[in-house]
Amino acid sequence: MVHIFDSTLRDCAQAEGISFLVNDKIKIAKALDDLGVDFIEAGNPGSNQKDLEFFKEAKGLSLKHSKLVAFGSTRRHNSKACDDKNVNALLQADTEYVCIFGKSWDFHVESIINTTKEENLNMIYDTISYLRQQGKKVFFDAEHFFDGYKSNSEYALKTLMVAQEAKAEAIILCDTNGGTFPDEIVNIINEVKKVITIELGIHAHNDSGMAISISIMAVFSGCRQVQGTFLGYGERCGNANLSAIIANLELKRGYKCLPDDNIKKLTQTAKTIAEISNFKLADNLPYVGSQAFAHKAGMHIDGVYKNSKSFEHVSPEVVGNERKFLISEVSGKSTVLAKIQKLYPDMKKDDKALDEIISTIKSLEYGGYQFEGADASFELIVHKAKKNLKSYFEVENFKTIGEGPINKGEASASAIIKVKVEGETEITAANGDGPVDALNEALRKAIGRFYPILNEVHLSDYKVRILDGKESCTKATTRVIIESTDGKSVWSTVGVSKDIIDASFKALIDSIEYKLFKEKI
Repeated sequence: MVHIFDSTLRDCAQAEGISFLVNDKIKIAKALDDLGVDFIEAGNPGSNQKDLEFFKEAKGLSLKHSKLVAFGSTRRHNSKACDDKNVNALLQADTEYVCIFGKSWDFHVESIINTTKEENLNMIYDTISYLRQQGKKVFFDAEHFFDGYKSNSEYALKTLMVAQEAKAEAIILCDTNGGTFPDEIVNIINEVKKVITIELGIHAHNDSGMAISISIMAVFSGCRQVQGTFLGYGERCGNANLSAIIANLELKRGYKCLPDDNIKKLTQTAKTIAEISNFKLADNLPYVGSQAFAHKAGMHIDGVYKNSKSFEHVSPEVVGNERKFLISEVSGKSTVLAKIQKLYPDMKKDDKALDEIISTIKSLEYGGYQFEGADASFELIVHKAKKNLKSYFEVENFKTIGEGPINKGEASASAIIKVKVEGETEITAANGDGPVDALNEALRKAIGRFYPILNEVHLSDYKVRILDGKESCTKATTRVIIESTDGKSVWSTVGVSKDIIDASFKALIDSIEYKLFKEKI
């Protein structure tokens, strides 16, 4: 059994570009609880008002599995824990568990917090003892432990022994600067176990790209709590990526990290947290990324088609992900068929629709289309060939108008669009931040009363590629890939034209049609 301690709500918020609202943190806490992590470090109530507000709101949460943890530091030097406002803020959080960090590196003790080594030991002991007296269960994060051990092993071990004497529940060994190698981790943990008898944990940063390896080797060496952020986001190069650590430990080495069968929720949890964090989920993340089980090379696809074990270390379904066969200009008939059979399992090589689909794809790719990163557009081609895609709306014409100079806070473009839906004609106009946004808003207004479910959908990414380098870039053919999401699923569509607005609009229409088809409207 390995206890998973997720610090997404605190460490992840220290990453550049991430700032959680209180409601965001509530949503992430619910997602982590549904997955079944043991502990959710929810913030430092002594450092900011937002975290204190979160703990007030969180009292109304009915968590099924996870325990919320308040995070803070040892008391200030030359004071009393009972008089330290940051320590007492932890009591206001009203959580069963608290996590305290304290210095284990003599350099930090004497040069950063400017106290003596003896006083630092007193700070650790007094803070943990005081919180224990108040009925709290205390984890001790030994900050910079591995660097401290390499600098002064005797003193670094003393900080752990003092925490143990003060009745900490567990001691977490921190590679705070992220510069320790896995073999060093193993050797040092083996020395720690000679003097520490309570539960040990690991908290690794990824500055050397080894946070996952360090965490796993620490578990092999006896640590039974792993701290990290769910997607590896964090300060500098990030923290240990729990989504990969959980999958590796459960699926490869038989350690129980989550409740029974919850490993299949791993990918959806990753998508949820990425969406709330306003970060695009990295395509190449192990286990949960969209490319984790994507195959392009013909030999690989042929092998997977015959037996998935030939080029996949686990089945994607186990972690709630899915296999992808990437379509490109070099794809053979078998590759396209394998991809289509995910939609229509009964399709055979002699199906006339298959020839039509391949012909359409090759014709479009000759004109600049690429379906490798636009699965939704590919699926629409397949459904059209199978006569299963109805016409949801028809755009009769549109016009965009750019405006400038733009005053702060004003839209930079407007669009007028004429659409026919179910025999009715709608003409609408909208403003937007640029012509594509204005078109998007105008189209939604025009068809929104017919398809209100589109209110759930928004664009999450927009990529432009100039295809014809021989032409002036302002005249060249342009490929646009749009990524859309409804908060649950993510899909990508493509459009190509010499007019960037037209290319964008084609991808936008595909995105909307895909959503409506998936909803079986």
